Amino acid sequence: MSRITDDAGQGTRAVAGLSAAAPARIDSHLHLWKLAPGRYSWLTQAHGVLYNTFTAEQARGTLSAAGVDQAILVQADDTAADTQTMLCTAAAHDWIVGVIGWLPLEDPAATAALLEQWGDSPAFCGVRTLIHDNPRADILELESVRKSLGLVAQAGLPLDVPDAFPRHLGQVADLARALPELTVVIDHLGKPPRGGTAESMKLWQQQLAAVAALPNTVAKVSGLNTGGAEFSANALNQVWDIALQAFGPERLMFGGDWPVSLLGATYPATVDTLATLIDSLGTTDAQAIWAGTAQRIYQR
Repeated sequence: MSRITDDAGQGTRAVAGLSAAAPARIDSHLHLWKLAPGRYSWLTQAHGVLYNTFTAEQARGTLSAAGVDQAILVQADDTAADTQTMLCTAAAHDWIVGVIGWLPLEDPAATAALLEQWGDSPAFCGVRTLIHDNPRADILELESVRKSLGLVAQAGLPLDVPDAFPRHLGQVADLARALPELTVVIDHLGKPPRGGTAESMKLWQQQLAAVAALPNTVAKVSGLNTGGAEFSANALNQVWDIALQAFGPERLMFGGDWPVSLLGATYPATVDTLATLIDSLGTTDAQAIWAGTAQRIYQR
């Protein structure tokens, strides 16, 4: 087991299976699922290639071929069963270094119970719920949700916010301001409207900057190749520059978003495209995005 130094001055961290000279690559956003009745209600045959089972064994081969060493699993279903399955999978595969699970945030008592239950698992490192699928547009403003997120913060866990633009990104700054002890992670850079109007891009940029102005926020460079817009380093330059200016490399992290990313590109193509941008930075800044930020935020 070799050790690397993270880019926030937090000392060295163990990285299993890496040589001393190898820079770590941690995919901070990986999904696994098994098609089953009553699971993944959002997933239908209309999703094409995604309407399949994706296993840890498949993911391991895919990531290794693209030079990615470790991964953090992220919930894809608002159920305790999905999270429990991920925790069991992580226990069986040492390359899975964390699990971002679901909590019933509208029910603080149930949230507290599951935090206690899952807190015994060393893999449990963050919380997410599919707010973009929730009919409540004000979900992040509800008193019950704020109370639950206070418990999440007390447990030392970050909150991932998926697909925040256009419905929720404007609320995230208020949330982060109201709960300064809570670390808020913006998945997929908030889903910038690539290929949309100039007005929508301007609004996304303003809202992302408002979130980034708060020190308890970070963002994932992930999920950028599923909107039908061109996916290349040149095509991503605008959102990349905006994100880099807003957060800096020490508050950005790489995420492959497999298998959802298959809607736009193969996993190696996704990694190679993002690598063109990330590796254009200096070694220290690039390593922060490849691994350091994820290690720090998820305490891996």
